[in-house]
Amino acid sequence: MIIPIIRAYGDAVLLRHIRYLLAVADHGNFTRAAETLHVSQPALSQQIKQLEGTLGVQLFDRSGRTVVLTDAGRVYLEYARRSLRELDAGQQALMDVGDLSRGRLRLGVTPTFNEYLVAPLIDRFTALHPGVAIALTEMSLEQVVTALGNDALDLAIGFNGDHGPEVECQPLFDETLCLVMGGPERPKPPSLSLADLQALPFALLTPEFATRRLVDTWCQAQRFTPSIALEANSIAILLKVVAQGRMATILPRAIVGEQPALHEVPLTLALPRRTAALLRRSDAYRSVASQAFVRLLHGEGRLHRS
Repeated sequence: MIIPIIRAYGDAVLLRHIRYLLAVADHGNFTRAAETLHVSQPALSQQIKQLEGTLGVQLFDRSGRTVVLTDAGRVYLEYARRSLRELDAGQQALMDVGDLSRGRLRLGVTPTFNEYLVAPLIDRFTALHPGVAIALTEMSLEQVVTALGNDALDLAIGFNGDHGPEVECQPLFDETLCLVMGGPERPKPPSLSLADLQALPFALLTPEFATRRLVDTWCQAQRFTPSIALEANSIAILLKVVAQGRMATILPRAIVGEQPALHEVPLTLALPRRTAALLRRSDAYRSVASQAFVRLLHGEGRLHRS
């Protein structure tokens, strides 16, 4: 005998109940959850009570200043979140059309790739598949990993490494950092030594950027403390400042080729390399749109090997 998953109204757990449960659990507060869901707080409370009645357990402890999950609530939340993720994947699959006449692609990108890789990729992809809508989000590597685990992204372009069992990491190409300066470029400038770098004022990305952390690790290995005149949380601002010619920075070499006002300055010491990678959730649904983008990305990645 097959037991129906959804029974008559009043005795069924509806998708609405699951979304309301997750909102209250995530916010720890009925008022904030109701605002996020665009419903009244009494309506939200009623739906949660209805869900508790259907399940026959109390899901939330409402006795304190914040609403917290009970033991039963924590157990049920794990399955509810997983079920919602699968339902969202099912909706994505329904939107998926084999000939790519329509569809959706959710793409996350770490910031440096936006300066030289992403725009050509998006342009070529939309030229080939104009019916596919792309949602592009710039985020840190840590945010990318979290978003993939929550199924908020289909694909991401980040860096190679151990990002946990939920994230599949596929190397694309090597990326080399270089010393970058602005102003008029000298013909065949001499290579700078570590001692020469001591006299330079640096403009660097803030420490939450993976590029900055790589630079810091290299500096520590060389026992070199850069004179930091500016820290910026925007690559666009950093490039404009360095282009004025008073400060130096360290960025991927590929970015320099896209900026006519900047030029690479050779060093006697090699700056670090890292591997760009395609990231996606290990067990995620592979839409036709995401597969098409991966094929294009592999072709474009070969052009950026350095």
